[in-house]
Amino acid sequence: MSTPVDRSRSLEQLEGQRWPAPPEDTTSMVKNVHELRRRPVGELQTHELARLIGQNVGLPWLLPLAVEILRDTAATQTTGGWYDDDLLYAVVTRNAATWGEFPALARDLKEAVAGLKDLSRYVKTEVEAFLAMPLPDIR
Repeated sequence: MSTPVDRSRSLEQLEGQRWPAPPEDTTSMVKNVHELRRRPVGELQTHELARLIGQNVGLPWLLPLAVEILRDTAATQTTGGWYDDDLLYAVVTRNAATWGEFPALARDLKEAVAGLKDLSRYVKTEVEAFLAMPLPDIR
């Protein structure tokens, strides 16, 4: 995505699409996703970004934010800084077709995560699979 994300807007505003209220008997996950879509994307916490990305919601707007966070925190991870495994897991487990839509972003992410150390076992496997994934040429 070449256009910067307007962080003051919600996914509903960015997409121009308001979802109907979820059914009363739906899961808390569905209710939470609906609620998060109404909040400005710049106010979303990393665990909320991970939840939405893990549900493939708002990817054109949220993946750039997530990659920015992961890129910015990757440098400090090697010196004992904090690194969010949940966000990393949500991002690297998006399918190849998704990354085919955002090849430049995928390349940025590959650069950011290539040097990560001390990842938890469940995330390390997914990061390795992401790094091995071939990417289409950037047009």
